[in-house]
Amino acid sequence: MRKKKRKPVTVGFIALGCPKNVVDSERMLAEIAEAGLVITAEPDNADVVVINTCGFIAPAKAEALEAIKHAVDCKAGGTVKKVIVAGCLPERLGTELLNEADGIDAIVGLGQRDIIGRIIKKTIHSKQPAAYLNKSPHTISNDRSRLLITPRHWAYLRISEGCDHRCSFCTIPAIRGRFRSKPRELILAEAAELVTAGAVELNIIAQDTTNWGRDLKTKNGLAALANELEKIADLKWIRLMYLYPAGITEKLIETIAASEKIAHYFDIPIQHINDKILNDMRRPDTKEHIYRLVEKLRSAIGDIVLRTTVIVGFPGETDRQFNELLEFIKWAQFDALGCFKFYPESGTPAAEMPAQIPDKTKQQRLKELMLTQQKIAFSKNRNRIGTKLTCLIDSIDNKGTAQGRFYGQAPDIDSVCIIENCSANPGDFVDTKVVDTRDYDLIVEQI
Repeated sequence: MRKKKRKPVTVGFIALGCPKNVVDSERMLAEIAEAGLVITAEPDNADVVVINTCGFIAPAKAEALEAIKHAVDCKAGGTVKKVIVAGCLPERLGTELLNEADGIDAIVGLGQRDIIGRIIKKTIHSKQPAAYLNKSPHTISNDRSRLLITPRHWAYLRISEGCDHRCSFCTIPAIRGRFRSKPRELILAEAAELVTAGAVELNIIAQDTTNWGRDLKTKNGLAALANELEKIADLKWIRLMYLYPAGITEKLIETIAASEKIAHYFDIPIQHINDKILNDMRRPDTKEHIYRLVEKLRSAIGDIVLRTTVIVGFPGETDRQFNELLEFIKWAQFDALGCFKFYPESGTPAAEMPAQIPDKTKQQRLKELMLTQQKIAFSKNRNRIGTKLTCLIDSIDNKGTAQGRFYGQAPDIDSVCIIENCSANPGDFVDTKVVDTRDYDLIVEQI
């Protein structure tokens, strides 16, 4: 008699967190597929649910725990057999996570990313929860051979891992270890692979991209690497993300200003402007340096788009210090800005600092700052009416309305350009003219 054919194991995958987590998710998805497991778009009905988590700040942890609870509830209801939690939250909490979220069958640290297929197969037959947390903080992951979850025409390219900055509010060094650069040859091979697969835009990511190459004794490392990436023939846009202000050199500015492929887009996380707050944050910047840097960038690159992130409600932040930040935002006129309330993350020095700010005050400051930035952003949008922009099409609906981006809009972070009656396809570049605005977005017409 013939043996009954075994039904393949189905895996539902939930990717949470930052672009670095997206890369890890794409590598895990590739490993899952190569292991002969079937990836399903319906995680609520999968044999195994894998949740790749972020654990950076309290909201990210809450989002992860909510996703875990939902998967565990599906397991209790009989539609899911096993729940596996991977990524930053297991790395941060360790086996405590098994107690914090009852019903997890396995937790998987960052160092076990590339054996997720084997772990799933082992978990499906296991009756006891297991922890795969053999930390290896000092390796560089090979991010080639990914199953992309971004559109095929753009992708993230991670150039380093970990961080040495030790900001007093940040958990990243504890989660991802010391800073280490990915070797140049590996980066270029990965970039070529992504472009061959259809990517015309690469978004360069790391915890601090300006730091690339310093541990490899490479002078002006990021500028040199960007020049190498420019040589890839079918690559059209290179976007450098997470440029720490203290690491932006004259050489890097000159390289970006002269480039036809590197977007004139600077994402510079300043976090604050007051010198005492910066010192308490353990940031290597000063108010004077940040002011001079903004002036230098605008002078060197006429069509520059500036983005930043700031934190309000850091321990000890006075009304005067907050107003100092607010005045700087008004002066700097950032094109885009992200603002976060301070979260006292366990294990960080800032969590133990005196003079913690009440949440109500944090929320008030967040609202005031974002309303200030909204006025700036809306005014900048209105000033673009009548100008011409080259847009990369990201998506188009069945009515012919497309969403695209010009060089000053990073994917999944910034606003978009909306194009009605668009004749192009995702991945195409089109010439457009700005005709109107819709909140943070631009309304453009195809030329």
